[in-house]
Amino acid sequence: MRSGAKVAIVGGAFVLVAGGLSYGAYTVLTGDGDVGIGSQSAPAEVKSGPPDAKEIAAASKAFFDAWSSGNGSLASQLTNNAVDAEPVLTGYSTEAHIENPVITPGPAVGATVPYTVKATVSYEGKSRPLSYSSELTVVRGLTTGKALVDWQPTVVHPKLTKGAKLVTGEPSAPEIEAVDHNGTVLTAEKFPSLGPVIATLRQKYGEKAGGSAGIETWIEGPDEATPDITLLTLAKGKPGKVQTTIDADVQAAAEKAVKQYDEASVVAVRPSTGAIRAVANNPVTEFNVALEGQQAPGSTMKIVTAAMLLERGKATANGAVECPVDVMYQGRTFHNLNNSSLPDGSSFTQTFANSCNTGFIKLIDDVDDDSALAKEAKEVFGIGEDWKTGVTSFDGSVPEETGGEAAAQYIGQGTIQMNVLNMASITATARTGTFHQPVIVPLDLDGRPAATASRSLPSSVVQQLTTMMRATAAWGTGAKAMASVGGDKGAKTGSAEVDGQGKSNSWFTGFSDDLAAAGVVQSGGHGGDAAGPIVAAVLRAG
Repeated sequence: MRSGAKVAIVGGAFVLVAGGLSYGAYTVLTGDGDVGIGSQSAPAEVKSGPPDAKEIAAASKAFFDAWSSGNGSLASQLTNNAVDAEPVLTGYSTEAHIENPVITPGPAVGATVPYTVKATVSYEGKSRPLSYSSELTVVRGLTTGKALVDWQPTVVHPKLTKGAKLVTGEPSAPEIEAVDHNGTVLTAEKFPSLGPVIATLRQKYGEKAGGSAGIETWIEGPDEATPDITLLTLAKGKPGKVQTTIDADVQAAAEKAVKQYDEASVVAVRPSTGAIRAVANNPVTEFNVALEGQQAPGSTMKIVTAAMLLERGKATANGAVECPVDVMYQGRTFHNLNNSSLPDGSSFTQTFANSCNTGFIKLIDDVDDDSALAKEAKEVFGIGEDWKTGVTSFDGSVPEETGGEAAAQYIGQGTIQMNVLNMASITATARTGTFHQPVIVPLDLDGRPAATASRSLPSSVVQQLTTMMRATAAWGTGAKAMASVGGDKGAKTGSAEVDGQGKSNSWFTGFSDDLAAAGVVQSGGHGGDAAGPIVAAVLRAG
């Protein structure tokens, strides 16, 4: 056993020696999940309040010593949740085959102790060093009053989540070499946003791609839907090739564009086929916000609303529409950004291009079916139709609503939930009139069926809708952002208000020839100011 935490049995009691600190003790399991150290003599007074610096140093050191000695059972008892901690800490050596960890703590920041781990992974004669940094927090046990490590899976590794575990061996899915539609190799190092995508493609298509597994250390997710995260490769296997629909040049532009903001996402789709050309997020996390996020899309949703109104003959591109400063519908007041309005006699195109909320709300009285927008979204734009993109994705939601909630949906607020993949697809459908389900790997790779919409837009509606989007890009709210974009182009801006958020989310979607893209910046304000330049950069690259 390594120097540090040592355990002996003396008269039926544990004696824990940790860095010169000794405790004559026996294990006490408390009702709240704490495992404390209790005295054999008269019980001491249970402490309360935050642990002090001395307690934080002693508790973290005892935990580090037990962990580094390979005694996962003891280390778990020094946390406030031994039941969950024990299998993870024990599996560190038995399943992940991580040996001789050297844990070096840094100066505590309050009750939080940062540290680095340097260890060796050894499996079937193969060895490689493993190093990383993480942190733990010391808390007061609710029942025992002892200073304990607050158990989180990230204590063992910063990428570990609840229900996941560290494993070393031969992965069930061989590595893949992901390539773009032209054969250019795509890697997580060069295109960070594609890291989670490539991990998912490996899990789904690794065996089909004809590769062979090597030996790796990875984080195995809590379920099959969660892709494994490779941490270390001890022996390389033979990767199988998986062709994607990504375009390396468009992806590079998307990666660069989202880095302008702390929280931003963008997706590009080819309208004629549904091929996804780029997916980018900042920051990059295992949860792919661009494909899986669910947010109100603001006025970018007016593309669907306009299509519905045009189809039902409730408006025409050149017909007059009122656009007052504010309007009330069934007890709910709606207003325009900056309390703006348009002159009497303004056309529907002007209302759309200037993103006039009240103009759209006033038209709801002319539609006798409150569920009309939900039907349009599903029947024409394929929203909610269980997309089979090839990776995990959320395919949008427009619930059927009534009254003021239905009116809020007209301008992309209320119960509508979208992500930038959905909005890029909506723009692509508006461009061609026909929904093509987005895909990131070809359908024939595994024979999966594509989702379909029940009907296309009439050609007269497509013509009017794209004319309105062209006007938005030429002289409307999207003009500044789209000025540098060439080709046949159109756009729509959006600003989505979020409860408790001081600044609205910035949304923007647009097309240029046979490429459509949509972007969002959290708390970015007006759509044309933040998300607009991101989308424009992606469209220029296409």
